[in-house]
Amino acid sequence: MRCVHLFHGRWTRLSVLSVAAGALATVASMAAPSFAGTVTFGTGSNQFQMEFVTIGNSGNAADTTGSPNPAGAVGYEYGLGKFEVSRDMIDKYNLNFGNGNSLSITLYDLEGDGVVGGNGANKPATGVSWNEAARFVNWLNVNQGFAKAYKFADGSAVNDNIQLWQSGEAGYDVNNKYRNSLAKYFLPSYNEWYKAAYYNPNNSTYYNFANGSDTRPTAVTGGTDPNTAVYQRMNEASPPSPADVDQAGGLSPYGVMGLGGNAREWEESSFDVTSGNYNNSGSSSRGGRGGSWYSSSSSLSSSSRIEVDPSGESDNIGFRVASLSSDAPPAVPEPSMMVIGTLFGIGGLMAERRMKK
Repeated sequence: MRCVHLFHGRWTRLSVLSVAAGALATVASMAAPSFAGTVTFGTGSNQFQMEFVTIGNSGNAADTTGSPNPAGAVGYEYGLGKFEVSRDMIDKYNLNFGNGNSLSITLYDLEGDGVVGGNGANKPATGVSWNEAARFVNWLNVNQGFAKAYKFADGSAVNDNIQLWQSGEAGYDVNNKYRNSLAKYFLPSYNEWYKAAYYNPNNSTYYNFANGSDTRPTAVTGGTDPNTAVYQRMNEASPPSPADVDQAGGLSPYGVMGLGGNAREWEESSFDVTSGNYNNSGSSSRGGRGGSWYSSSSSLSSSSRIEVDPSGESDNIGFRVASLSSDAPPAVPEPSMMVIGTLFGIGGLMAERRMKK
């Protein structure tokens, strides 16, 4: 019978180290999740897709030049929707959740407000309160088999405030009583939103704007050109309108679109983020960021943040969705044990070759 030798040739110290390094790289790739990709929600003809971008560089330092101060430090990798939630997504949520259901979300009629083309399916969903956005996010979780992110009282109306998660409840997080830690989808916190917009992953610094620059982006009506954003539309001769969510200007350094302009966006976080007040009441005002299609450039900067009641609805406020993996990490050996096992395995093969000589 013919024997096939998987290892042949002379084993050197360099080859042993190369294999060990390869083992470490394998473990690292298995342990590091990627949040980039497209997820399908809904059923049948009422399905829609949401694309997520990975926001890496976990453990980055905070920025101390913007608002609030400090902001942007995130100790974990997460995902953020590449685009703002569209009107079509809300419409299909309503159809999936039950047409005419008391928890359906009503969008702002932009065309009735003189905004030509503002009600298109791929336009940003505006006129959505924080509470309504939280309902939408809860449904995303349930649709995928995960826990709800936000706690609403049974029988509450669509725009009622959330309750806080309590100690002893599954998913309770003492550091964030708004968000259930077992949920996969949620609204981005002030740190998560800030980092995705203004952090430069290439040199660990922060920009003033979400276009990867300290210089304000060029104001445009739409498109995807670098260093552009959809804002200052009130100065045009025709009625202003937001751009389609996938045509809302250039990307942030991480590859997220429309973090400046087009539609202002909800943060998950309470506006007051000081110690002892952070997310400590369901009725607390929330933060809003990024400006809208009729904002000035100052509203797009890292120093601009507004305070809005969670039940408040506005023609220019929308939102996007963030994500975390709620699955337990894969059971893999510790990196040091993987290397030791690899070295012992190689040592055994080398000894066997010596004995056969």
